[in-house]
Amino acid sequence: MAHPVPRSIWRNPIHFLAFGLGSGAAPKAPGTFGTLAAVIPFYFILQHLTNQQYLLMLIITSVVGIYLCHKTAKDLGVHDHSGIVWDEFVGYWITMWLAPAGWFYIVLGFVLFRLFDILKPWPISWLDKNVGGGFGIMVDDILAGVMSFVVLQALVHFVF
Repeated sequence: MAHPVPRSIWRNPIHFLAFGLGSGAAPKAPGTFGTLAAVIPFYFILQHLTNQQYLLMLIITSVVGIYLCHKTAKDLGVHDHSGIVWDEFVGYWITMWLAPAGWFYIVLGFVLFRLFDILKPWPISWLDKNVGGGFGIMVDDILAGVMSFVVLQALVHFVF
């Protein structure tokens, strides 16, 4: 991890949420651990929402995430601290909107999202480098989630 994990994540509820309920404090691969924390237990609960409820949840968690990430980054003095993983939560949840039930799709969505988030194909890489603040922290993972969603839906409809 490029920056040390601040103690404030255990005391400040905003930092705690931005750090994915502490999952971003993992010493290695905090983004992967953050994505995993988005699955267990959250996705198991969220998958029971109607499509409209799930979409509303995505909008709310994205808007709230912009605030959480902005405030935490500002408080820490680090633009996109690697431990801030709320954006991974939302990106994974975007990937999984309208996904069929079952472990196969949960794992496939996880792998797809992590690939897009790590490889950052254009325009994700451009957004990651050129957009600041809480929106900048969130937008690259939102787009990685959208791209993963499109690939997952294409696989569901044309391959599996």
